[in-house]
Amino acid sequence: MKNIIQHPSAFIDAGDVHIIRANAPEAEQMGMLHPEQLEIIYKQKWFKLLVPEVYTGRQITLPELVHLQEAISWADGSTGWVVTLCSGAGWFGGFINPEISQQVFNNDTVCLAGSGAVGGTAEITPGGYIVNGTWKYASGAHHASHITANCSIIKNGVPVLTNSGDPLVRPFIFDKKDVTILPAWKYVGMVATGSDSFAVKDLEVPHNRQFKIDPAAVVISAPLYQYPFLQLAEATLAVNLSGIAIHFIDLCEDIFLEKIKQPRLNDEQKLFLMDELSQAKSELDLIRNDFFETVEQSWAAIQADGTIPQDILYQVSITSRQLAHFSRECVDRLYPLCGLTAAKSETGINRSWRDLHTASQHALLTFDA
Repeated sequence: MKNIIQHPSAFIDAGDVHIIRANAPEAEQMGMLHPEQLEIIYKQKWFKLLVPEVYTGRQITLPELVHLQEAISWADGSTGWVVTLCSGAGWFGGFINPEISQQVFNNDTVCLAGSGAVGGTAEITPGGYIVNGTWKYASGAHHASHITANCSIIKNGVPVLTNSGDPLVRPFIFDKKDVTILPAWKYVGMVATGSDSFAVKDLEVPHNRQFKIDPAAVVISAPLYQYPFLQLAEATLAVNLSGIAIHFIDLCEDIFLEKIKQPRLNDEQKLFLMDELSQAKSELDLIRNDFFETVEQSWAAIQADGTIPQDILYQVSITSRQLAHFSRECVDRLYPLCGLTAAKSETGINRSWRDLHTASQHALLTFDA
């Protein structure tokens, strides 16, 4: 079966891919992205993909975004993951106070890292809030210019409740200088994301440093900021996994082509290797095609009507999970056929395997529905 959808290489400059991959081993040793990788990110404004145009962002469409993010992850898993998480935080520019956004985003090297977990508290004061807390897994924290974090709102030592009786939670944006980075990222993959923890203690912040992710709270009127955050996150995380999986398959093909030259393999074994490779490519492309078509459909709906029918949103969630799950499954079918090269930690194919199995543990991608 012929490919029915473009390879990620169609969406990224080949020279950029070469530089990103050439510096990936050293980035792992550093535990953060390499300066030459960051130079490309700044040049291409990848951290500003979702930042509103009014703040010098690129504000690209969701279909453009998922193709590009798959391509960056195909180039390198850690680079793709950091771009996805940090550009995703740039989307908050559609909701943050405009005065603060002007200060934050009008910078060529702006990068927002952070955490979606509720790891701290914000005590209401006459001038704003006093924030305390510790948060995990802030990808890109080491080169971030700003940090975002979710806090439970407290007044007079008592949690503030919503109208439905739940604790009130709000995201905040901090300057990097006010945050302490805590070394904590010790996992087998995504090593160069530098996804360490961070903490703030008795930090006084003004009221306009908190914001609300809600269609009613949007300050930039555009379809991108009306798109539901859950499906935006699911879709962008899923293409990270498919991009890494395609890179693994590409490297796997190089290994298989060498293997079938070996006289110790019989014709049946050689045919088996190439059939498994072909099947993995075809099946992954079918799922990618469904995914990209669903994203296009959802984007067309929000452009036309300012909203997306629930059945289409459901399909975005389902196809995102299917893409994420099959990306891991097809790699795991091929991995045992690659030999020890795939188990050697300094090889690109091993880095892809480690990155995929680490990224696939993200909570949004755990279950089928």
